[in-house]
Amino acid sequence: MLNAILYRVLVLGVIASIAFSRPAAAQEAPGLIRDAEIENTIRAYATPLFRVAGLDADFVQIYLVNDPQINAFVAGGQRLFINTGLLLRSQRANQVVGVIAHETGHMAGGHLARSQEALDNATAESIIAFVLGAAAAVVARDGSVAAGASAAGQSMGLRSLFAYSIGQEERADQAGVGFLDRTNQSARGLLEFFQILQKEEFLLPANQDPYLRTHPLTSSRVDFVADHVAHAKTSDSPDRPGFDEMHKRMLAKLRGFLLPPGQVTQLYPETDTSLYARYARAIAYHRVPMHDKAMAEMDSLVKERPEDPYFQELKGQILFESGHIRDSVAPYKKAAALLPKEPLLKVELATSELEIEGDKALTADAVALLREAIRVDPTNTDGWHELGIAEGRTGNIGNAALALAEEAQLMGDRKTAAMQATRAAQLLPRGSPGWLRADDIRRQSKADRDNDRG
Repeated sequence: MLNAILYRVLVLGVIASIAFSRPAAAQEAPGLIRDAEIENTIRAYATPLFRVAGLDADFVQIYLVNDPQINAFVAGGQRLFINTGLLLRSQRANQVVGVIAHETGHMAGGHLARSQEALDNATAESIIAFVLGAAAAVVARDGSVAAGASAAGQSMGLRSLFAYSIGQEERADQAGVGFLDRTNQSARGLLEFFQILQKEEFLLPANQDPYLRTHPLTSSRVDFVADHVAHAKTSDSPDRPGFDEMHKRMLAKLRGFLLPPGQVTQLYPETDTSLYARYARAIAYHRVPMHDKAMAEMDSLVKERPEDPYFQELKGQILFESGHIRDSVAPYKKAAALLPKEPLLKVELATSELEIEGDKALTADAVALLREAIRVDPTNTDGWHELGIAEGRTGNIGNAALALAEEAQLMGDRKTAAMQATRAAQLLPRGSPGWLRADDIRRQSKADRDNDRG
């Protein structure tokens, strides 16, 4: 659920939290967002491309960035970042697939590997803060990468760390269309994306989307892809089954959460009774808030597709955020049962259960859910945060401190990580797995701070 999980961004060294249920905050504080449906949609697009490129699809990390500008980039190893602005500007799934194919070409070619070595151990939040100019400095563990938050500093940082040469861009194009051919997908979407960018080339650099500044577009590159589309046997291949619906649902969800509610209802008027329109309106009504209208739209969707985990999830979210906490547990639980391997749904269910204080059975269930969620996705900061609360509520103070230390380390908050890890080491049995992990975090946090001072 796009707005129930908290998303964080480093701002001048201070950890700030934003929630998409507050559209103004979402507009003002770009950062990483988490949503099971959208992440799974992007991964469905990307996995065939990763595989033919020789990449381990399970190893490549995909991040969604809440920023309205058109951009996508690879940073810090096999980590792919995609802006919500790019997704919102896309008109069909094949355009997004084309961009992913191109970025896969950069990953497979090892482009920028040398200049980004310093980012390999940086947190994803730190990288986003750097790219968006939201932090005064983003420093990798070896202390060799830093950039100011000014526009000039951001621009220089983008050029030095994320800008590809024309040669690299051409090689990524060649690799990307090859990956599309080998997966029997059209390169027409990539060409359409280039044509969108061409319309912005005549803008002043400050007004251009950052994709143009980091991925220089030339007429020869556009001509190459156009020629490929004109001759490739795959150019008229239809999108893979399900991609069209996934794209329309993704757009409806992003628009519902990120656009002003009035604009959402203009795009999806009440006369439009399609699944996508009801999905977007349910979210927009919830944000106003107009609880009855939001629930009416959700009830119609759940009735139509009772086994859709994401409809169950959104129903739980609307109930949770409207103060109907206990009622939210059932749809969250059904969503988690329908997608038992999805860690984000487990975190959301556990968060709902923890809000019902005094219910020991629900608290114990939340602990089990959260432990499983962070085992599958140890980078989930909200999972660690909720686990800290759950462990503390059951009296496991050492485990609670360790969970909060893990959260702080992922967020780049070294002072808090060291403090909570020291506390955990004092409370956990010496030599136990938890104690050893706490000691590792404490030592690493101290080493990082020493490097910063040096």
